[in-house]
Amino acid sequence: MSSYTRRCRRRIAPYNHHLQEGGYMESIDLLRQLSDAFGVSGFENEVREQVTQLVSPYVDEVRTDTLGNLFATRKGNGDFTLMLDAHMDEVGFMLKWIEESGYLRFAPLGGWDPRIIPGHRVEILTRSGEKRYGVIGSAPPHILTDEERKKPIPIEKMFIDVGATSQQDALDMGFHIGDPLTIHYPFIELHDGYVTGKAFDDRAGCAVMIETARRLAEKKLDINTVFSFVVGEEVGLRGARTSAYQINPDLAIALEGTIGADMPGVPQSSQPVRLGKGPALTVADRSIVVSRKLIEAIESVAEEGAIPYQYKLPTYGGTDAGAIHTTRAGILAGVVSVPCRFIHSPTSTLRLNDFENTVRLMTRFIERLPGLLS
Repeated sequence: MSSYTRRCRRRIAPYNHHLQEGGYMESIDLLRQLSDAFGVSGFENEVREQVTQLVSPYVDEVRTDTLGNLFATRKGNGDFTLMLDAHMDEVGFMLKWIEESGYLRFAPLGGWDPRIIPGHRVEILTRSGEKRYGVIGSAPPHILTDEERKKPIPIEKMFIDVGATSQQDALDMGFHIGDPLTIHYPFIELHDGYVTGKAFDDRAGCAVMIETARRLAEKKLDINTVFSFVVGEEVGLRGARTSAYQINPDLAIALEGTIGADMPGVPQSSQPVRLGKGPALTVADRSIVVSRKLIEAIESVAEEGAIPYQYKLPTYGGTDAGAIHTTRAGILAGVVSVPCRFIHSPTSTLRLNDFENTVRLMTRFIERLPGLLS
């Protein structure tokens, strides 16, 4: 049993949100566990097992479908169904070749900036289930030409050193073409309520859903809530599309970790969201234009509860809501996000008060459905 589950089973009631950020021990435990889990697109098993353990005490039913999407259902008193969505997968890589020398070549799974990849340690999941480690390398800068040093190194010219001395040595270590890998970067706490780790896109959203389910566990609800933990977002919104088709909800909210760009060199007008300003409401991105009626409903809940919020500037990025809202005959859908700096890197960074306020917003929002939309 995880430390988060042990803590929360001792007291179902939500902890006081007026605690100092350094006192959010449940949130830290939860984010650490989910961030450190291995869950490259197509290989979400470890994350799914952890989510199942974490959310099961607070829902009526948990099931998994053919693709590996996980549905945790909290049954209510009415016919209205809300789908909350967060994706379990993270951007990663896949082995594509083993050199005669024993070095491994790899291809991206999901969107990566090649500038941040060289020099990192990686964790490789072999077919046996054993995890092995290596280092991403490239030609030393000392032997590059001046022109080569000015350009980002393409992924095709990178390799992984696992200590193998030959192709056969690498095969004997258990490596195969198709093995998934991720950058190995353990979760750590920074200063003043900031934490950093890999895969906050979208383990932050997964954590929001788990904590929301916990806080609602002993409350009577007028709606059915399906907490949908989906696969394959980073490679094409695949799990969200099939999940929405199965659930066929009246309303869907995608919960994400989104682009915090409050940093030197980026003008405020180009910062999609900022840390410390609360959950971000998407008005439009590259995949959806959110109904103004839904935006106003979420705003009203936040203002009633004195919950700070901000708008994600249009039209950056895209989320599962893009696939969900065009499923079947169309589904009313929106997006609420936890601001995260450095997403799609091993050093995603968020602030705990943003996480807490996102949980507060979603908890209050669910309690006020379905009347809120009438």
